[in-house]
Amino acid sequence: MMPTHWILGPGAIGRLLAHSLSPISAITLLGRRALPARQMLTTPEGKQRVVPLNSLTTAQLASTPPEPPAFLHVTTKAMMAESALAGITGCMPLSTPLVLWQNGFLAQPRITQAWPGPVLCATTTEGAYLTGDDGVVHAGRGHTFIGDLYNQHGELAEELAQTLTLAGLTATAVGDIRQRLWQKLAVNAAINPLVALAGVRNGELRGEAHAGRVVAVVKEVAAIMMAEGILPPNNGQGEEAWFTLVWQVVESTANNKASMLQDVEAKRPTERGAILGPLIESAERHGLGFEVLQGLDDDLAEVEASF
Repeated sequence: MMPTHWILGPGAIGRLLAHSLSPISAITLLGRRALPARQMLTTPEGKQRVVPLNSLTTAQLASTPPEPPAFLHVTTKAMMAESALAGITGCMPLSTPLVLWQNGFLAQPRITQAWPGPVLCATTTEGAYLTGDDGVVHAGRGHTFIGDLYNQHGELAEELAQTLTLAGLTATAVGDIRQRLWQKLAVNAAINPLVALAGVRNGELRGEAHAGRVVAVVKEVAAIMMAEGILPPNNGQGEEAWFTLVWQVVESTANNKASMLQDVEAKRPTERGAILGPLIESAERHGLGFEVLQGLDDDLAEVEASF
């Protein structure tokens, strides 16, 4: 019998997961509203594949819950993860393993502490974006790392990593997922708020108009990472290693329109609380400066208030 995966949040990563897992697993895609039964995936090579995906609204799930899942993947935005999960908690055993796919470092510690069953965290460089209610584009192949914050569920992480790899999403189980989540948070904080506020693609941060603000953000972030015990990336040393990583990502994603910019353009709330919030809270706790990060958060709050 095929393992069952529920995917809560039919956004880009949620639908990419559903398409990828559907040949080898029983999939239920969960959202607030109904989606067309036939869904199209466009591969990185430009091929298109239309497949039927089992999609339920959370209201339908409550009235006729299917077989309990082997894994529940939570792929909503970070600020919605806890409320979305609370909305379906009565439909499955509380021992069900969760997989959290959120950006930042807000939902992961909260849900890990609150959920009775195992909680895995995933950080991925897979690229995907939606093309309406019935389509998702797999824009670029990446790598997914999976683990749990207290390194207690290594076998479960390994099982899921093997499943995802079999499904075509290369994945590795790791014992240092907290380090990796904070490292990704550092990069997101240096790129996403700036491009969202300036209305530019990632590569434009290299220009004179924006590079100085990138440097100012990275300086604050590097000090926070050191205080949190997060090792510099790629076996580097200190602040310079963080600059190297950020500029590498800016270069490799030069044509990308960051998710936070997409949110601003669509007049949706951003993930500033999940990305900037943990850094500001950490800086306060460690007595570090965070004027630049606070300024970005204030500016984004003002933009959101205008929606």
